[in-house]
Amino acid sequence: MFSFSDLFQWDRFITPTIIKTFYWLVIAVICLFGLSGIFAGLTAMAISPFAGFLMVLESIAGVVVGIIFSRIAAELILIIFRINEHLGAIRDQGSGVR
Repeated sequence: MFSFSDLFQWDRFITPTIIKTFYWLVIAVICLFGLSGIFAGLTAMAISPFAGFLMVLESIAGVVVGIIFSRIAAELILIIFRINEHLGAIRDQGSGVR
């Protein structure tokens, strides 16, 4: 985790610790929108069963795709920070040899 003093110093990135919280918030929002779509599809089944069934299927597929893409986006952000850490370690290792 990070401390309050990390907000005022630029020695350490706080995004890698915060990105996990944002990931779970995005998952919650995706699930809420998915439930909303499922309930809308179920109410639409009263008017047109086939269209309502398609709405339910689209909502479920949207939740699955949204979760997968949000995980990919979070991992890409973490990879960028990890690359930065590894490059810094390589730089520090190289400066000690000379």
